[in-house]
Amino acid sequence: MTDAKTLAARLGCSTEAVELTRAADVVDLHVDTFIWTRTVGYDVFARHRGGPFGRRFGGHVDVPRLADGGVGGGMWSITTNPFRSAARRWAVFQRNLARLRAIIAGSDGALAEVRTLGDYRAARARGAHACFLAIQGLHAVEAAPAGVASIPDDCVLRATVVHLTDSVYGCTSSPLSVRRGDRRLTAAGQDAVRAMNARRIFVDLAHIHESAFWDVVAAHDASQPLIDTHTGVAGVTPHWRNLTDAQVKAVADTGGVVGIIFAEEFLRRREGPRDAGMIVEHVEHVIRVAGEDVPGLGSDYDGMITPPPDVPGVDAFPKLVQHMLDRGWREERIRKVLGGNFLRALGMLRP
Repeated sequence: MTDAKTLAARLGCSTEAVELTRAADVVDLHVDTFIWTRTVGYDVFARHRGGPFGRRFGGHVDVPRLADGGVGGGMWSITTNPFRSAARRWAVFQRNLARLRAIIAGSDGALAEVRTLGDYRAARARGAHACFLAIQGLHAVEAAPAGVASIPDDCVLRATVVHLTDSVYGCTSSPLSVRRGDRRLTAAGQDAVRAMNARRIFVDLAHIHESAFWDVVAAHDASQPLIDTHTGVAGVTPHWRNLTDAQVKAVADTGGVVGIIFAEEFLRRREGPRDAGMIVEHVEHVIRVAGEDVPGLGSDYDGMITPPPDVPGVDAFPKLVQHMLDRGWREERIRKVLGGNFLRALGMLRP
């Protein structure tokens, strides 16, 4: 691990910011690094200096930089090509799930697969990065014999109902949607939400169309926390990818968490910050709307995004903390946003 003073000098932040980040529970709610591992052989255990396009698209995360940045946990996403047949998607998902689990198991203790708050605490106590497994788009399990219930041994902590395309479950918020009329959650989508509730899997509202969003809220077990792992907020930057204030409040009402994405294409506003201050702006808006127990961070690193220039990779979390310190945030609030709020919600769902 890079020593605190050296990292602070490289990031242009204080040693205090580095030490606070490393002392806190930092959980990134959406990491897409496995895409690059399975498609181009990206070595997650080697230290990288970004990808072939600098900070754009990928090359944001590896195990050495996770340690440098103080990121003790992350939701590691499995994304499945929506243009394959349903049967093929299920077969490929099973292989990818096994492959990701094998990478974690073969990490010599650097990574640990976790399912509960207790698992997370145990992994951190032995110095491992805690990997929560996640599904990006339930279309991956459409052809599974029992749908969501076919996911093996409750290993998946959360799933987005849809991704960037429409599916049998409902409509995406993205411009790739082909539905121009009914953008609701389907009957299959309602069944899937109930199945996730039964298995105590976080229902992730990232990427879903607003009409289908409200259908999920109606179908969801209100005693369980909802989550949106990687999003911006329309109250700062109106965008198809961002949540309205009413949506933020709906997640908050369940005890859930809204994770702010690091993608400048969704966060940047005219005349606004051009650095990681844009992330903090969106977090602050969530706090104004729903309170400081609601926001978290879901970078979407390695998910084809362009992060702000001063947080080009996962080792730069202390730079984001420096922005919070510069705005006069209390340490308690910083710790909540970095991971405390998510861990509270996790304790509600899977102690």
